[in-house]
Amino acid sequence: MTAIEFVLLTPVLFFMIFATVQFALYFFADHVAQAAAQAGARKARATADENAGGWRGEARDVADAYIRQLGPQLVIDPKVQTIQPEASTVGVEITAKVPRVFPGLDFTVHAQSSGPVERFVEDDG
Repeated sequence: MTAIEFVLLTPVLFFMIFATVQFALYFFADHVAQAAAQAGARKARATADENAGGWRGEARDVADAYIRQLGPQLVIDPKVQTIQPEASTVGVEITAKVPRVFPGLDFTVHAQSSGPVERFVEDDG
């Protein structure tokens, strides 16, 4: 009887272990993508006013550097795009794949961060 219980419960146990690992990989990759998007958006907001043509490349470089530093094997094939939803708003959007534990299941993470362009305004008084 014990052998039958072992045979029936072992796949369930392995499924739970692998599901936990997949869940952890997904959420860690999501946090890495969000941190990279926020770092890229900070750079974009700081440089978009004074460097109107080059802020996009600088923001992408910062986001890529964050991904390489925090999770190069965890965030697979990242697509970093700069966005400008409004005239005075800039940001970064990242879409990437997550390593899979279960064959046939593809998970992707999506992170976006944007904000107003930072400008220096002199005080009148």
